[in-house]
Amino acid sequence: MIYLLGGSGYVGNAYQQLLSRKGIPFKNLRRSDLDYANPDLLADALRRDRPAFLINAAGYTGKPNVDACELHKTECLFGNAVLPGKIAQACEAAGVPWGHVSSGCIYTGSRPDGSGFTETDRPNFTFRQDNCSFYSGTKALGEEVLAGAPSVYIWRLRIPFDHIDSPRNYLTKLMRYQRLLEATNSISQLHEFVAATFACWEKRVPFGIYNVTNPGQVTTRDVVDLIRSSGVCTKTFEFFKDESEFMHTAAKTPRSNCVMTSAKLASVGIVMTEVRDAIQQALRGWQKA
Repeated sequence: MIYLLGGSGYVGNAYQQLLSRKGIPFKNLRRSDLDYANPDLLADALRRDRPAFLINAAGYTGKPNVDACELHKTECLFGNAVLPGKIAQACEAAGVPWGHVSSGCIYTGSRPDGSGFTETDRPNFTFRQDNCSFYSGTKALGEEVLAGAPSVYIWRLRIPFDHIDSPRNYLTKLMRYQRLLEATNSISQLHEFVAATFACWEKRVPFGIYNVTNPGQVTTRDVVDLIRSSGVCTKTFEFFKDESEFMHTAAKTPRSNCVMTSAKLASVGIVMTEVRDAIQQALRGWQKA
């Protein structure tokens, strides 16, 4: 049996679908049922139910985007930095291995040679550089809190998308925003992400940090071109002149735009679809809301 925290969210719901499809029993633990932010209560529940594994998909992302985190800093700090430490405490006490959904938004840009950041690269979009959004800063703190914790996977998600029209879906966001910022990014197909992360446990690969992104990188214009050519949305997309105009007119906080490599994940036998192919597959199967 698997424990799932944060199962009602965008990522958590994808985990529910995966586990149901695999026929794996799981408990979608809600805080209204058990305050899993209390490590003693969570540890007691873990000892009682003896799940084989715990997945933490709980966190604070802000709606409709990370700008909301600037207005709800207490909730954001607790959900992304404090809560992971409490879960780690409970899992260690009960002897339960687990996985934590983190974020690649703790980086900006790419490595000096233009290649993607690896798991060993120090995050550069954090409170320590004083250059980040509050959301990114808290996600980086969450990873610091888990440094040295035993029997835990840290899975870095980047800009999730899939084939279902949703306010949380990157493709939907691009279609609905009035103007777009041109940037280069690594991104993650949502259902491939949850399958790849759970495969870490199924295959018993070494614990540690894994970038879970579709191989390759795309620009905003690349994705827009794929959307238009698919016929899903053929409107004329408008772009900001540059990041300065974006920050002055549309955003309350800086955005993480970065390139990452998932080579470590591939090295343990978990390979995701090339990013452009993954986007095209999503658009071919597009389901409108």
